[in-house]
Amino acid sequence: MKWWFKRQLYTQIAICALIGIVLGLMLGPKAATLKPIGDIFISLLQFLVVPLTFFCLIAGITKMEDIRAVRSVGGRIGVYFICTSLLATAVGVLIAFIINPGKGTVGLLDSSQKVENVEFSFINQIVGWFPSNIVKAMAETNMLQIIIASIIIGVALLVLGDSVSGLKKLAKESADLMIKITEFVMYISPYGILALVANMTGTLGSKMLAEVGRFILADYIALIIVLGVFYPIFIKFLARKNVFRFYRNISPAVLVAASTTSSNATLPVSMRVADKNLGIPEKIYGFTLPLGATVNMDGMAVALGVISVFAANLYDLPITFSTIIQFVFLGLVLSIGAAGVKGAGVVMSTVLLSTLGLPLTLVPILAAIWPIIDIGHTTTNVTGDLTGTTVVASQLEMLDVQVYDQSIKA
Repeated sequence: MKWWFKRQLYTQIAICALIGIVLGLMLGPKAATLKPIGDIFISLLQFLVVPLTFFCLIAGITKMEDIRAVRSVGGRIGVYFICTSLLATAVGVLIAFIINPGKGTVGLLDSSQKVENVEFSFINQIVGWFPSNIVKAMAETNMLQIIIASIIIGVALLVLGDSVSGLKKLAKESADLMIKITEFVMYISPYGILALVANMTGTLGSKMLAEVGRFILADYIALIIVLGVFYPIFIKFLARKNVFRFYRNISPAVLVAASTTSSNATLPVSMRVADKNLGIPEKIYGFTLPLGATVNMDGMAVALGVISVFAANLYDLPITFSTIIQFVFLGLVLSIGAAGVKGAGVVMSTVLLSTLGLPLTLVPILAAIWPIIDIGHTTTNVTGDLTGTTVVASQLEMLDVQVYDQSIKA
């Protein structure tokens, strides 16, 4: 037992997912007896969705502190974070459209709610994003309205500054509380996932596994495009620096990111790399990298884009121009809201599916494969933070070229 509790959460999830698959194959339909355990886990995730999103988004925005004091750096890095997150989500959606995981497989997952096959009005849907009653939006779990309200409140608190320091502190402490509760829920996630995977394996068969493989393929192709095409373009044309030297210089941080699958755990290495290998001053990387580890999650944005199409295909949700816009918007906002949350992929997938009005029966599948895809996600997140930091430092002419061109030290 001591060995088990010393394992990382993702290791426990992976092991329990494998055990669930074995039990499902052995028990067949009888594996449904384990389903109540999984249902409890899903209920706890649903319990987290509204307060976690609301408080973490507000707290994340207020971390910017005084806009005027960080205008030169904060403005540039803010635009970079927004643009790359939108781009990453769009790439995820595009690649998912090409590979189409889940296409033609409606009925593989049982739906706890019916998804209406209707054509949405783009204008009406945009209008529907904005809340008229935040309490009603929370009661109905209308996540888009909650997200919009959180952004409005966060920006207002940021503008008001120190005069509302108590409210900003309350938002931060509330976010910390929800993150801690999320950690509690994630401690039991391996067992809930075991039960759900066992039930699904016993009832679904091998066809779903093939679709999951296509999902993983789409996710990694999109990540490779972001890492191998877009970031090099930014370094070459915005930072005006050698791309191969950049990737060589940041390699220590990339290796730590891939091995820990944690942007926060990689942060000390990223800061050392920025200082010793890239020649960036502390007044820039000391602001951009911690902020990026909190709000810039390009890897998560890619995943949310792929998940949106995957879920839409599985549940026969009609994909229109307005829903594509919604996918991209959610990729931006939820990747920001994922900051600092242990098990963020599982939790944010729950938020995404809830926002789209889809059942949560896909969540345990995503949780089971998240250890595999999160290696690429975290690597992309950390690389994106260092890319943006390099671009900002270069544009402000604060990057030490001699340090950048020398042999790596960190």
